[in-house]
Amino acid sequence: MSADIAVNRNGAEDRFEITVDGHSAGRLLYIDRGGRRILHHTEIDSAYGGRGLAGTLVASAVEESRRDGWRIVPVCEYVQRWLGRHREFEDVVDPVTTDAIQAAEGAQG
Repeated sequence: MSADIAVNRNGAEDRFEITVDGHSAGRLLYIDRGGRRILHHTEIDSAYGGRGLAGTLVASAVEESRRDGWRIVPVCEYVQRWLGRHREFEDVVDPVTTDAIQAAEGAQG
């Protein structure tokens, strides 16, 4: 029996959330600024590690962002690595800038 995995965007908290069988398993934080979606932190709860959930979460976030017309700025190192393996999204990826890094640092406190 396979687990029910779902990814949803929580716009009120600027994050994508992944659940497994209805339980929170992780999140990908973002900042929307000037037509760009800065993806700055990916986190999977340790109880759900090793299942490929981070990749599922990033894929869903990038696909939805592209579909909705956002340019992707991958500040998060995991997102950078994922995009490096999925070149089919390079048409919507922008370089990481100092401004994007500073915005991410400000968002994380």
